[in-house]
Amino acid sequence: MSKLIIATFQAKGHLIDSGLLSDALEAVQAAGATYRVVRLDIGKQRHDESQLELEVQAPNKKAFDRLRADLMSLGLSETETQDATFAEVDIAGTAPEGFYSTTNLVTEVRVGGQWIQVQNQRMDATVVDDQGTLRCIKLRDLKQGMKLVVGFTGIRVTPHTTRKLQEGKFGFMQGGVSSERRLEAQVEEVAREWKRVRAEGRKVILVAGPVVVHVGAAPTLAAILKAGLVDGLLSGNALAVHDIEVALYGTSLGVELQNGRPSVHGHMHHMRAINTIRRAGSIQAAVQKKVLKTGVMHACVQAKVPFCLAGSIRDDGPLPDTEMDLIKAQEGYAKILENAGLVVILSSMLHGIGTGNMIAADVLTVCVDIHPAVVSKLSDRGSAQSQGIVTDVGAFLAVLAAQLGVAVKA
Repeated sequence: MSKLIIATFQAKGHLIDSGLLSDALEAVQAAGATYRVVRLDIGKQRHDESQLELEVQAPNKKAFDRLRADLMSLGLSETETQDATFAEVDIAGTAPEGFYSTTNLVTEVRVGGQWIQVQNQRMDATVVDDQGTLRCIKLRDLKQGMKLVVGFTGIRVTPHTTRKLQEGKFGFMQGGVSSERRLEAQVEEVAREWKRVRAEGRKVILVAGPVVVHVGAAPTLAAILKAGLVDGLLSGNALAVHDIEVALYGTSLGVELQNGRPSVHGHMHHMRAINTIRRAGSIQAAVQKKVLKTGVMHACVQAKVPFCLAGSIRDDGPLPDTEMDLIKAQEGYAKILENAGLVVILSSMLHGIGTGNMIAADVLTVCVDIHPAVVSKLSDRGSAQSQGIVTDVGAFLAVLAAQLGVAVKA
């Protein structure tokens, strides 16, 4: 006969406005368990946080293990717990069975009765004791002899909750995706957060797809980069190739940006652009030799904005700057993302989701795309802090430049 398991979980934050409370109760039902709200203190003022204690009853250990994992992924923690359990890595790049896999939520581990916050927080990693400091380490980076956390005992996570309703026209962390919100109001809030993040000494990182070039918005993005307002650019081979194609031939994918007509032999232009940069040796060398005189990549070099181009199986060339070693590309992304406070994703689903997997939940994230499904997909993949703006990326960048006080040459 299965033994009934009873446990109590707690959470603190804007639990009702963020939807966390309803999500938690749905998780209990989905696991075939029952719940009792032991305590729910609702904040009296609009900025006050609420506190929850939730008792759950699971019919057996299997159901409880599933429920505990689901609740912890939302940000609830068991009220009664012991020190975390550690196991030693016996095979490099492989964790012991039952290892704790992290979320992007702030995480603490109990060691010797003390709660220690995990460093380098990110999702889909292990927690390793690095000479007294607890760090998120990816599976592939595990070395034999390392000690890492197994199970769920002694783990405490902080939910990332915020009010859906904010003062002003647009709440930066407002939930939901809609194409019917006034663009200027949304961008105004992004620009305000942009300035605040940089004033605090944290980075603003852009993740851009080739659509930025195709819609003719490269000059606007280049102007923002030249203004010294960006701390890093993440993308793939395609953005750089088509940006350079425009700079050299005035076409993107062989289409003339001035009139939208296919250029004679335009299909060759992107390959000629790649070849030109390969002959120069690199994008930076092409700028220094005055082979490349305009565009997004030119602006990155001129403004000394670090960039990382991650390669894929689709890439032509590739450019000499494109990192075709996937692990090295991930490391390049992660380095640029260190101390990020705001990430703005510009029409790049692939690289946007990849970036979302590398950052903690307290990094403000904006995903801009004309397609609502793309905007929603990032939050569906675990980056719940991601907020979407459904619009043409060219229109977004034009308004953003104006809000940031950046002049764009016609």
